[in-house]
Amino acid sequence: MIYDEKSFRPDMPDSPELYQKIIDALPIPIFFRDINGIYRSTNKAHEIFSGRNREQITGKTVFDVQPPEIAEIYALRDQELFDSPGNQVYETKFRQPDGSLHDVVFNKAVIRDDAGNVMGIVGSIFDITDRKKAERKLEKAKEGTVIASAMLHKIKAGIIIVDNELKVLDSNQGFARLFGEETEELYETIPGLTGADLKELVPEVVYKMFASIMASGENMLERDLKIQNKLLHVSVVTIYKNRVVGALIRDMSAPSLVREEIISRAQRVNKQNLETVQKIAFLLGENASLTEELLNSIIESYKYGEDEK
Repeated sequence: MIYDEKSFRPDMPDSPELYQKIIDALPIPIFFRDINGIYRSTNKAHEIFSGRNREQITGKTVFDVQPPEIAEIYALRDQELFDSPGNQVYETKFRQPDGSLHDVVFNKAVIRDDAGNVMGIVGSIFDITDRKKAERKLEKAKEGTVIASAMLHKIKAGIIIVDNELKVLDSNQGFARLFGEETEELYETIPGLTGADLKELVPEVVYKMFASIMASGENMLERDLKIQNKLLHVSVVTIYKNRVVGALIRDMSAPSLVREEIISRAQRVNKQNLETVQKIAFLLGENASLTEELLNSIIESYKYGEDEK
């Protein structure tokens, strides 16, 4: 028995207007191009995305609606689909009339007539511009993290970074060396001490500095501390307020660092106080000459620093 397909769809008239309404209701840009590459149909979403009305799209080719370098890609991929009929998905660019360039994904397939002959290509466009921007930002962030981590591990001074639970995000070998053999051994087992509890790694006074700045969100907290027969200068800083805190810890027992720190701190002295400092040195007695020599060198360093500004 031969059935009339239409008899099973009495509520679906064979109306081009109805089909147009259906595709216009879809939020995804959709188009149909014939075997000659001419747009024969489009929907509202495609008009909005293209920045052109239906009359400016239908009857045109990709070379009429896109720059030559982009149209060439579209035409080439269309030909590939005609040569090997099926489905096609690829990422490319789409230039809008205002000049903005969008990252898009095309999903395309061939359309056949009742005889099985290819009539043309139907396609949809997905705008992935925001997603690609997010991916690029993430990639740059990853690159930055790798570079920052590499630099962190090259620095001799101790560096440690913790999260808001005061768990270690990263640290360098310089930090491990400052706090004893056990910490060094742990560092060898767990590179960067990632995930370790800060409270188990540092003296309570240092831990409290981290806890304080994490809670307050202040920019920096500095102290000189005597720990394990070492004079340590601890600078705790906010990286992300109330979320990530880092510290730079220097062993001031090292002669070269002592000299650098003396000069650095001397440079903070107000110029008006320099003459007073020299007078104090003169009053120190038998060690005056040595003290004044040291102070003079500091003053010269200070002046040199000022000249460089």
